[in-house]
Amino acid sequence: MAYLARRSVSSLIVPFSVLVCLVATLAAAVVAGPVVTAQAPQAPTPTRPAPPATGAKAPAPAPASTPTANLPSARSIIDRHIEAIGGRKAILSHTSSHATGTTTVAGSGITGALEIYSAKPDKSLVKINLGGIGEVVEGFDGVHAWSISPMTGPSLTQGKELEEKKFDANFYSDLHEGRYASMKTVEKTTFDGRPCYKVSLMMKNGSEDIDFYDVQTGLKAGAIVTREAQMGMGPMAVTQVVLDYKKFGGLLVPTTLKQTAMGVEQVLKLTAVEFDNVPPSMFEPPAQIKVLLK
Repeated sequence: MAYLARRSVSSLIVPFSVLVCLVATLAAAVVAGPVVTAQAPQAPTPTRPAPPATGAKAPAPAPASTPTANLPSARSIIDRHIEAIGGRKAILSHTSSHATGTTTVAGSGITGALEIYSAKPDKSLVKINLGGIGEVVEGFDGVHAWSISPMTGPSLTQGKELEEKKFDANFYSDLHEGRYASMKTVEKTTFDGRPCYKVSLMMKNGSEDIDFYDVQTGLKAGAIVTREAQMGMGPMAVTQVVLDYKKFGGLLVPTTLKQTAMGVEQVLKLTAVEFDNVPPSMFEPPAQIKVLLK
């Protein structure tokens, strides 16, 4: 169950719904594997502070946060990110991408090779070969979504999870054009130790995605999203941090992805990204899936 970043430049990485699926698979593998994590000691129950003595001054209220009216608009923050990674024209000049790298599950000893294929308008394929476990595959051909893993075998994606796969597979999602019902800058905050603008993105189905953009560079720093997980696990919240932007094909692409869900941290590192060389046949469902589609 891997949860991969949203499409477009982030989709050049891994769609969120895919990452969720991979995280579920990896979590199951970690639980089933030989690695045992020691339980952290329970913190002592905090004691209530004694009431202030008679005549003592009440503590001063916390300073108010920056008024929303003083913050840049969500659209201007997103447009700044688009310009920082290379511009709208450069994004639209590409029609497909192929990224390769590695993935590691922190504290588990699980590592593997990673391949991510994407194409416009909304096709994606993610392959992760995990040492000692096998190959995990997540695909979406624009209509059907599927997964194949050593833990669950071949399966089709349906319902809300299928809708999320299609949404996340949008190749040009970084443009944020017509994807959300509303976008709003919530506050200036700290994310991953960096001053960031927190942007609320309300989906048309009522769900909310949260993006964080670095105040200094304008680049996207990460996101918090909730997607449906496989194996009946229900909605899963995923926190993603993106780092180490490097230029490929005229675009800056984050080459380090840290994503945490269900207490499992997965680190993806990209070593190469190529554009416009992925054949349409790459996204055809494999034989095991075609049997399920009959």
